[in-house]
Amino acid sequence: MMTQNLAALMRYRIEQAEEALAAARLLLRERSFGASVNRSYYAMFYAVLALLASRKEETSKHSGVIALFDRLYVHPGLFPTEFSKWLRRAFDLRTRCDYGAMVTITDDEASTLLEQATTFVSEVRKECQRLIDSA
Repeated sequence: MMTQNLAALMRYRIEQAEEALAAARLLLRERSFGASVNRSYYAMFYAVLALLASRKEETSKHSGVIALFDRLYVHPGLFPTEFSKWLRRAFDLRTRCDYGAMVTITDDEASTLLEQATTFVSEVRKECQRLIDSA
C-alpha cells in the first residue's frame, strides 16, 4: 500500500526531474553542452528514483539505480529497452563530461540526449501518476 509520504516523495522526485530538464534546455540554448548533458542525465536519474520509491527500493550508486530500473521495469516490459539504452548512454556521457579530461560534447549529442530525457521523464511521470492514483 502506498502511503501519503511515499506519494509525496514520488512527486518530489518527478519535480526534481522536471527542474533538471528545464536546466538542460537552458544550458543547451546557452551552448553549454556538457552541463546540459549533466542535467539531462539527472532528469532521468530522478525519474527512476521516483519509480523506485514506489517499491521502496533504493541504492546509493548510480549503477545500482540503473540495474534496478532494468530488472524491475525494463525486463518485465513495463518500459521499452530503448529507455535502458538511453539511460545508460546518458550516464556514460555525463560521467565523461564531469570527470573526463578534454571531453567535447557536440550540439547534436546534447540535443539528442535532451529529447530522449524529455520522453523518458514524461513516460515515467505517467507511470508514477498511475501508481499514485491506483493506491
